[in-house]
Amino acid sequence: MNGPTQRVRILVTVLAAVLLAGLATTAVVRARQNAASASPDGGHGAIAAASPDAPRPPGPRLQVLSNGLLSTVDLADPSGTRTVTTQKCDRAYTAGGTTACLTPAGALSGPRLLVLGPDGRVRRSIPLTGLPNRTRVSADGRMVAWTLFVGGDSYAGGGFSTRTGILDTRSGRLIGSLEDFTVFREGRRYRAADINVWGVTFAADDNRFYATVSSAGTRSLVEGDVRARTLRTLADDVECPSLSPDGTRIAFKHAVDADPGKGWRLSVLDLATLRRTQLAETRTVDDQAAWLDDRTVAYGLQRADGTNDVWGVPADGTGRPRTLVLGANSPAVLPPVR
Repeated sequence: MNGPTQRVRILVTVLAAVLLAGLATTAVVRARQNAASASPDGGHGAIAAASPDAPRPPGPRLQVLSNGLLSTVDLADPSGTRTVTTQKCDRAYTAGGTTACLTPAGALSGPRLLVLGPDGRVRRSIPLTGLPNRTRVSADGRMVAWTLFVGGDSYAGGGFSTRTGILDTRSGRLIGSLEDFTVFREGRRYRAADINVWGVTFAADDNRFYATVSSAGTRSLVEGDVRARTLRTLADDVECPSLSPDGTRIAFKHAVDADPGKGWRLSVLDLATLRRTQLAETRTVDDQAAWLDDRTVAYGLQRADGTNDVWGVPADGTGRPRTLVLGANSPAVLPPVR
């Protein structure tokens, strides 16, 4: 190789490295600026940048997506300093040291399910098709579930179609679609071509789960069994269930006057009695709520300009909603680091 040619190539390499470094710096600055501009008063407080595998601050944290970036705040002071990583997700949830991240589609690729370990590193990556919509992880971190829209883009419409899958991170078993499970309604096997399943929430035994099944215009809460591959209906007009930490109640949304076009109300269902309690949030909530503890549920609520905020409300129907994290969605409680 002659001298001038080698020098030119070295110069090009150096310039490319400088350009990439500049782009990375710009991305971090924009992430911070976007996070700050999401609140009505122009800021959330301090923003701390971190890599996805950076050590998490001590104490219980509330994980959220801040402008699509995996982030955490102090659970006791959710309006305080926000630690923002570079991991981008459309939906995310963490439990038992496992994070499920549904990534947005790229210019030349579809969305993916990223399964992250406690260190923030990707343990598994699964290509998906559709628009990311819901994801959940079992309490011990073993089971991961996700839902995507594969036709239509709203639960309010009659023409939507979903695809919901489950991954056992311990065995590696992948269930690509829960629509392959056998559905039982009122004790009898139910068959239909229009069955859709979405919004999984896991029980403590890593085998049972709850979800929504839609068919013939009826949306029902079902109890699922992974090993038996069955779905059994429990109650109608129950969508996007979320099981309480004590396993006794389901937080859910239900259509106003059974008409999704009128919006949804948040309620809680007692699994033993099937008694329903409407919560104090009277605005329409199109989200799968998350329990902060046995007394409080959190959820995303979208403003008129499209910005999401995380809110909380008592689970017994008393009190009133309160803002938890501005400019964020996908809440999940992270226990203290041991």
